[in-house]
Amino acid sequence: MAASALGTRSGHWFSALALGVTLLKCLLIPTYHSTDFEVHRNWLAITHSLPISQWYYEATSEWTLDYPPFFAWFEYALSHIAKFFDQEMLNVHNLNYRSSRTLLFQRFSVILADALFVYAVHECCKCIDGKKTSKELTEKPKFVLSVLLLWNFGLLIVDHIHFQYNGFLSGLLLLSIARVFQKRHMEGAFLFAILLHFKHIYLYVAPAYGIYLLRSYCFTANKPDGTVRWGSFSFARVLSLGLIVFLVSALSLGPFLALNQLPQVFSRLFPFKRGLCHAYWAPNFWALYNAADKALCVVGLELKLLDPSQIPRASMTSGLVQQFQHTVLPSVSPLATLICTLIAILPSVFCLWFKPQGPRGFLRCLVLCALSSFMFGWHVHEKAILLAILPMRKEKPLLNWMETVYLLGLGPLEVCCELIFPLTSWKLKYPFIPLLLTSVYCAVGITYAWARLYISLLTGCLVSKTKKQ
Repeated sequence: MAASALGTRSGHWFSALALGVTLLKCLLIPTYHSTDFEVHRNWLAITHSLPISQWYYEATSEWTLDYPPFFAWFEYALSHIAKFFDQEMLNVHNLNYRSSRTLLFQRFSVILADALFVYAVHECCKCIDGKKTSKELTEKPKFVLSVLLLWNFGLLIVDHIHFQYNGFLSGLLLLSIARVFQKRHMEGAFLFAILLHFKHIYLYVAPAYGIYLLRSYCFTANKPDGTVRWGSFSFARVLSLGLIVFLVSALSLGPFLALNQLPQVFSRLFPFKRGLCHAYWAPNFWALYNAADKALCVVGLELKLLDPSQIPRASMTSGLVQQFQHTVLPSVSPLATLICTLIAILPSVFCLWFKPQGPRGFLRCLVLCALSSFMFGWHVHEKAILLAILPMRKEKPLLNWMETVYLLGLGPLEVCCELIFPLTSWKLKYPFIPLLLTSVYCAVGITYAWARLYISLLTGCLVSKTKKQ
C-alpha cells in the first residue's frame, strides 16, 4: 500500500511538471521567432508541393532542405495537417510567409512533438536508483532530473522562442539511453539508428554507442580482472545490430539511392563550404583560436608588423556564414577539425572499452563525445551544446565557489556588451568586440567543464587499474 501511494504521488508531481511546462510553452507562442521559423515553413512547402526527386535540389529559398530523409518525411507528415490551417504556407514561392494560422500550427507542432520528450524523461527517471530517496520532494533524484530536463531553459529558448524541434529529437536520444540502461540494447540501437536519420548531428555520439554495444552486448562475458573474454563474442548479436542499422538506413536512403541522388543528399547534409564557425561563434576551442588570431592581428597592425592591404576581407567577426582565412595563425580546414575531434574523443572511447562500468560508463562517454565534438567540430552551432547538457547527470554538489563566481560574471559581461559598449567610440572601429567577448567568456567555461570531466574520467580509469594490480 505504501509503495502504491508513493508511486501515485510520484505520478502526480511528474504530471504537474509536464503540464506546467506545456502551459508555459503555450504562453510563448506569440513571442519572437528566428529565421528557423521560415526554414521549417519552407521545408513543409518543399515536401508537400514537390516530388521526392526534387526535395534535395529545390533552391527557391536560401533555406534549402539539409536534414536527413526521416526529418523530411516528418515535415511531409506535418504538411498534411498544415493544409487544414493555411494552404498558403505550403507554397514554395511564398517566401517569408507568415500568418496567424501558420504561427499557431508551427508552434503547436513543436509542443505536441514534445510529448515524446516527456515520455523519454519519464523512462529515464525509472533508471535512477531508488535507494537514495529523500523525504523531501525537492531532494529526490527523480524529481531533480525531471525538473532539469522538462524545464531545461536552453531547450525552451531554442525550441519555443527561436523555433526548432530539438525536444522531439532529444526525446529519441533520451529514450534510446533509457533503453540501454534497461538492458534493452536492441531497442536502444534501433532508436539511435532512427535518430541519426532524423538529424545527423548525433553522429557525434555514435562512437559511444558503437563501442559500448560491441563491448558490453556483443561480448557476453568478462574475465575476473574485468578485461574482455574474447571467446564470449556473439556473432549473432553483431549480425542483429548490423541488420538494424542496415534496414533503417535502407528505409531512409533507399529512395534516393534508387534515384541516384545520394551524392546530392550528402552535399546538403555536410556543407563544408559554410566555414569553420557559425555566424555567432559557438563557445568552443575555435572561438578561443579566432580570438587569439584577432588579438594578434590588432597588435600586429598597431605595431605595423602587418600590412593592412594583406588582411583577408572575409572576416570571421562579420556575423555572416562564410569561409574565411585567419590572419596570423594557420587557417583551419575541415580535415584538421576532424582530426582534432577524433583525438579528443579517443580517450573516452578507450576508457569505455577497457573499463566499461556498465550503462553509467556509456553515459559518461556519450557526454564526452558530444562535448569533444562541440569543442573541436567544424561549423558548430551554439545550440549544439544541448546534445551534451541534456544527457549529463550530476550527483555531487552542482557548483563550487569558483564556478558560481564564473556564472555570476555573465551578468556584468552582458551589461558591458549590450549597454556600455554601444555608447563608446569603439562601436564603429571594433564592432566585433561584444561577439568576441561573449563567445570567449563562455568558451572558457565550457573548456573548463570539458577538461574537468576528462580528468575525472581518466583518474577513475587509473585508480581502477591500480586496484586491479
